[in-house]
Amino acid sequence: MTREHADALVVIPSGLFSSHSRRLAELAVRNRLPSMHEGRGYVDAGGLMSYGPSRADMYRRAAGYVHKILTGAKPADLPVEQPMRFELVINLKTAKALGLTIPTTLLFQADEVIQ
Repeated sequence: MTREHADALVVIPSGLFSSHSRRLAELAVRNRLPSMHEGRGYVDAGGLMSYGPSRADMYRRAAGYVHKILTGAKPADLPVEQPMRFELVINLKTAKALGLTIPTTLLFQADEVIQ
């Protein structure tokens, strides 16, 4: 990416990438690439920001499905649902390391800002 002069890094959801989240974050910062991710785990590992479905909300809603099935509902009769809650998480430590200023309006919209 540095050879091709990339301006940023967008990491797609993948088990392979998530198992290397810390290494991806380190490489992005070392090469001065702002990074965008789908899950907050990457931001906790040092990525710049993430926007994606709230895993806690998805697990909570999955528990409701399990309850329905255990109380007699047929899985085939249950509707398929899409995520309802999304989270924006921003890592200001990483922004500072990259020399970036995150607009205040974006910080106010974030669900969590890591200092």
